[in-house]
Amino acid sequence: LAEHARPLPERLAAAKRTAEAAGRTAIAVGWDGEARAVLEVADAVRPTSARAVAELRALGLRPVLLTGDHRAVAEAVAAEVGIAPEDVIAGVLPEEKVAVVERLQAEGRSVAMVGDGVNDAAALARADLGLAMGTGTDAAIEASDLTLVRADLRSAADAIRLSRRTLGTIRGNLCWAFGYNVAAIPLAAAGLLNPMIAGATMAFSSVFVVTNSLRLRRFEAAA
Repeated sequence: LAEHARPLPERLAAAKRTAEAAGRTAIAVGWDGEARAVLEVADAVRPTSARAVAELRALGLRPVLLTGDHRAVAEAVAAEVGIAPEDVIAGVLPEEKVAVVERLQAEGRSVAMVGDGVNDAAALARADLGLAMGTGTDAAIEASDLTLVRADLRSAADAIRLSRRTLGTIRGNLCWAFGYNVAAIPLAAAGLLNPMIAGATMAFSSVFVVTNSLRLRRFEAAA
């Protein structure tokens, strides 16, 4: 409105400041050549979001709020979910979100981006790990590496915990397989290992790997 020479009168400007101070998005509305009203819009923070942020911190991660919303709105949301003010980056455009991801990567960090909107698509594609909410836009889902079916941020923490456990299981299986072969091949080459015993132990090795992998079925997601 100001760009079209329709500035807010002081009464509406004060209402705008009050709304933003309360963590709401203020929308100025005008018609017939004048600014007429200020609408207040606020996102309802999910009850599980604060717990999700705490779970991410427990995993050794640093949650950052990256949003195009006004700084006051972003800080109000951050305070509600437990994100520090210095970890709030607000008022950014889609290309600026990409720049923030690239800056963190240049600092030697691995970046996981969680988003659900069209404005998040480019940053999701640029991040080391892009996680899209299943309730989000098609653009975000296409740009991400992983889609979270539940519209619950705790799903992101669950995905990371499950991924880490899976990687640990793979490493354990590889260590067992290599250790078995490193120990058994010289014995077999020297004629000190009976072929029947070797076959039985090889079968046992396969059973061990499968059984160890099946432990992942006991993984429990957040309630």
